[in-house]
Amino acid sequence: QVQLAESGGGLVQAGGSLRLSCAASGRTLSPYSVGWFRQAPGSEREFVAAIIGGATYYGDSVKGRFTITRDNAKNTVYLQMISLKPEDTAIYYCAADRSRPYGTYRSAGTYDYWGQGTQVTVSS
Repeated sequence: QVQLAESGGGLVQAGGSLRLSCAASGRTLSPYSVGWFRQAPGSEREFVAAIIGGATYYGDSVKGRFTITRDNAKNTVYLQMISLKPEDTAIYYCAADRSRPYGTYRSAGTYDYWGQGTQVTVSS
């Protein structure tokens, strides 16, 4: 099975940028659909972005600011985040699924494999 590890989180001022990485091991990530989710304290896990085949999808709160890409040679999926806001503060998780969940990619339950998460903190 595939193992996922996120990195790239940290503390940044509002308006700044970060790039998160989701590195896979154990299996080639290219056949998998990959999603990014985030969870703030006291909140439910929220869909951020997904890449399914060549298509990308975004949550409404990050559309236009976040970009999900994949580098198959590096077995890694990235989440580029710009114009960060304090409300983007959360633990960010990447997740993978072997299917093409075009109808359910927003649901955390769709994904079988998860990383441990990386903390993103945006100060005002």
